[in-house]
Amino acid sequence: MPKIKTHSGAKKRFKLTKTGKVKRGHAYRSHILTKKSTKLKRGFRHPSYADKTNTAAVKTMLPYA
Repeated sequence: MPKIKTHSGAKKRFKLTKTGKVKRGHAYRSHILTKKSTKLKRGFRHPSYADKTNTAAVKTMLPYA
């Protein structure tokens, strides 16, 4: 049985938690931050989780996670 390749984009963006949830970062965090409020930017720091409708697709892209 050959090895399965991990999706390169997915391994940079997602991590799997111990309970099986998919942890992700927030969008709109990289640039043009001057017009965004401090409260909004502070909220981007906290981790969020992928929706349950997308977890199966992410897990297939990360076969060894």
